[in-house]
Amino acid sequence: MTHETTRRTVLLATGATGAAAFVAACGGGGGDSGSTSTSSPTDPGATNAPGGQELATTDEIPVGGGKIFKDQKVVVTQPEQGSFKAFSAICTHQHCTVGSVSDGTIDCPCHGSRFRVADGSVAHGPATEPLPAEQITVEGNSIRLT
Repeated sequence: MTHETTRRTVLLATGATGAAAFVAACGGGGGDSGSTSTSSPTDPGATNAPGGQELATTDEIPVGGGKIFKDQKVVVTQPEQGSFKAFSAICTHQHCTVGSVSDGTIDCPCHGSRFRVADGSVAHGPATEPLPAEQITVEGNSIRLT
């Protein structure tokens, strides 16, 4: 008996091979894959130290202002001397990345929304929701995203 190659056979074989490759590439199959996340040595500020990625030193965040970290989508502020806060850098109005921190507000360039550096609350619309808080730790002179 000879097997005849049909279109259906080719499609089924190709689909099974593609699915297997997809699962392997995605790391599917096991609970603990043993992989760990590491940062590239060319990524400034990235570390593998406990407590998360170092964003900045406390000296880099001005009192009454802040600094935007676009890659991490975070803005860190210092509303009062020695008090540091972190918020999402994504505006709650239409999801633009905020563009600056000045005069006590985090400002979105897209439609003019402004958020207070102390708590992320709306200082000026059109946004109606505050910026969500992000978790940071401050140890010594280091501010880390956790």
